[in-house]
Amino acid sequence: MDRGKNTVRLARDVEELRPYVGTPGNYHGSTSDRLEEAYRCGHSILLEGTQGSGLSIFHGAYPHVTSRDTNVAGCLAEAGISPSRIRKILMVIRPMPIRVGDPDGDQGHTSGELKHFTSFDKIAEFAGLEAEALNAVEKTSTTKRNRRVGWFEWDQFRKACALNAPTDIVLTFADYLKSTNSQARRFEQLDAETIKFVEELERVSQAPVSLINTRFPRDSKTSDLRSLIDRRNWTARSKGK
Repeated sequence: MDRGKNTVRLARDVEELRPYVGTPGNYHGSTSDRLEEAYRCGHSILLEGTQGSGLSIFHGAYPHVTSRDTNVAGCLAEAGISPSRIRKILMVIRPMPIRVGDPDGDQGHTSGELKHFTSFDKIAEFAGLEAEALNAVEKTSTTKRNRRVGWFEWDQFRKACALNAPTDIVLTFADYLKSTNSQARRFEQLDAETIKFVEELERVSQAPVSLINTRFPRDSKTSDLRSLIDRRNWTARSKGK
């Protein structure tokens, strides 16, 4: 937009940006209109939140928060979805919470506290993984900075459950608990201590751990279709066209 003028250039009017605008149909136009079309057609809608519950500007540890509410209520409000239309709330967790690396190294500035701070070297030793491989992939998504990591925080988990009231828990990085979990195809094939951890998650959250990710591919160019243990007793409903 030219400052002081009434002319506005939209992305669709810029040749270089046109491929990213979309075309008329499902992914073009008003979000609320597209969602209403999906409701009328009987489609299932998956709304994915961003960042963790503890980074909520309303419920996180200020100032180490993001600029929005990262919990279910905030996500629904931003998307324009009524809470009465929600069928399932899946809360995704890691066995070891992460934060971006401190901005100034050891100069006293921090990106947020970790109650039980540790390192990926110690996690690798604990689980029987290769430390070099973990440190290589544990970078922030956008800036590619090193991550900090801690052991699981039960009080943080309880608060997230209170704020989101999940119907299901999704556990990721099960191989960080025990490397042999990466080979598991069924729940009973998980390490015994991992099964105990899952049972405690269910007791605290009062929700089943319905999906368990046993590993992530270390090579971003490959896909890993057998890394999910599916314990759901429900499926997405979609009438389609």
